[in-house]
Amino acid sequence: MSATTRTRLAVVAVDAAPAPFDSSVGMFEGIRVVVVVPAYDEERHLRAVLAGLPAWVDSALVVDDASRDGTRRVAREVAALDGRVRLLCHPSNRGVGAAIVTGYREGAALHPGDRVALVVMAGDGQMSPSDLPALVAPIAADAADYVKGNRFARPSIAQMPRDRYLGSLVFSRLTAAATGLPIHDSQCGYTALSGEACAALDLDTLWPGFGYPNDLLGQLAVRGLRVAEVPVEASYADETSKLRWRHLPAIAWLVGRALWRRRGREPRRR
Repeated sequence: MSATTRTRLAVVAVDAAPAPFDSSVGMFEGIRVVVVVPAYDEERHLRAVLAGLPAWVDSALVVDDASRDGTRRVAREVAALDGRVRLLCHPSNRGVGAAIVTGYREGAALHPGDRVALVVMAGDGQMSPSDLPALVAPIAADAADYVKGNRFARPSIAQMPRDRYLGSLVFSRLTAAATGLPIHDSQCGYTALSGEACAALDLDTLWPGFGYPNDLLGQLAVRGLRVAEVPVEASYADETSKLRWRHLPAIAWLVGRALWRRRGREPRRR
């Protein structure tokens, strides 16, 4: 066993086996759907997020990133009633990108022999389950390897706080220019990734914190993988974004790295 594998096993704890689940209920247009739910202090919203998952979702992996509240307790309570739900735990806070990587690794191995779509749905309740079919359909039809939600394509974008709106718009245009991909909402975390594309990515080097969407798009671009966008709702109620101004320099650096990767070079971070 390599040192990398030993480290990976050491930092993720898997809860006890969930309740039984009849796998014949799942699948969407012939593809298995695994929803990855990165969660950090989402006790208030997590139960509703999991309750809203359609019956055709095969598995839901809650990745708790060392929450300080009752996030793990809520996940365990739901898992006891819904056999699709499993809880994965980070012993220390590693970032939303790292939580998604944990979910990708586990989800990609859940249904061997079947085509799989790995959907990221945050635990904060800002992503509508009604948009799930639109995200998964291009992968089920083999029309895309990665599908991103585009909040700017729906009138509900008006709900987004102005500073967040402007930041998302600027980074989306910069990311599109750096990667060469026709992306309009690079910062939207509501996505679907095919199992085949997941296997082609270098998950070990994916940025662990905020900025992972830009880094992931850079990896997809240099590998020539197909990226699509679909309109999704922008939903904001009492949720509090964990993105802070201090995260912006790292995101800008990642956009620059995407451009350098596209040109066949890798920048050094100072």
